[in-house]
Amino acid sequence: MATKKTVKPLLGPRDERTLGQLTGLADGVVAAADKKRDPHMDIPTRALSNVRYNQSKKILEMGANTTRRQLFNLSQAKSFMQTMLVASGTKQLIDQGKTTSIRGLFYLLKHTIEGTREETFADQSECDPVIEDTEVLLGSLREEMHLYAQKRGDMVGQLVLTDQGDEIDCSRMGSGGYGIPSIVEPETIRFKKCDARFVLHVEKDTVWQRFNEDKFWRKHKCILTHGGGQPSRGVRRLLYRLHNELKLPVYCLLDNDPWGYYIYSVIKQGSINLAYESRRMAIPGARFLGLRSKDFERCKLSDSVKINLSDTDRRRAKQIANYPWFAKKKPWQVEIKRMLANGFKLEVEALISKDISYVTEEYAPARLKEKDWLD
Repeated sequence: MATKKTVKPLLGPRDERTLGQLTGLADGVVAAADKKRDPHMDIPTRALSNVRYNQSKKILEMGANTTRRQLFNLSQAKSFMQTMLVASGTKQLIDQGKTTSIRGLFYLLKHTIEGTREETFADQSECDPVIEDTEVLLGSLREEMHLYAQKRGDMVGQLVLTDQGDEIDCSRMGSGGYGIPSIVEPETIRFKKCDARFVLHVEKDTVWQRFNEDKFWRKHKCILTHGGGQPSRGVRRLLYRLHNELKLPVYCLLDNDPWGYYIYSVIKQGSINLAYESRRMAIPGARFLGLRSKDFERCKLSDSVKINLSDTDRRRAKQIANYPWFAKKKPWQVEIKRMLANGFKLEVEALISKDISYVTEEYAPARLKEKDWLD
């Protein structure tokens, strides 16, 4: 019986780099063992205390603090082993040219340690932080480790791309649009042709559907995206690529509430949890198109669309106002104070009370034409 030959996939520069990091990690452990030293790894600390705002780059960054993880430290031995397991699983995926979900990696690595009743990972919640530790240890995106998360977000507009070799015309995607995958790196997604002048990112799919049905992207020559609320890593990474590689301005149409402000903050400066990836995700040039606290009066909306602010909303708004990247911006201080003074918040869908297509035919075009946005 003929033996099936395994064809090793061709590796791109990113895969080669990640493999080099993985090999370096393994070599370090072997070298320490050969010298009869305690193998260890210094992992950048993923905590608020180790995050800073880079004023010149206008993004959140991780600081220099690290946490040492040692094999021969009884309290750290298991987490050391788990980190090496994740690294080994990642290498296996890259070697085979395959990807899996973080859930899939958990099952790939989960087993009972020989001679014990101890499991490598008790459950998914024990595995996820180790994956994040491995990301920062390698200095690689999770997606470069061939791991993907749940897909969330859609795109439509004046862009032709290839997705794993298949050509996709985002102007011919019907009512559903192109589902933005978790892994959007250049090895997977390549931009082929772009006639768009800007990207409009909206918060929710319900608003995105209105813009898509009204063919806003065709009338205004743009790309329209949404992230289903808080945008996933894949959506943020794609927005970053559209902005930096295709030089497209990014405008955000989000709810007039602390959550909408926070989503904008994450897109623009990065998030605290993913501060180590801000340089490859944050878009300091992004603009907040709306909804604005003055829009209730400006658009002559009815009282029926008001949503009273809760105590939690008020506390969150004050926290956001104190973010370093908002604290010194007078327009943002005015914006947040006005929302607090109003005592209510507004969803983008509130504009439907004016007309079903008011947001696409009047509100967004007017804000863009007047350059009426917040930075």
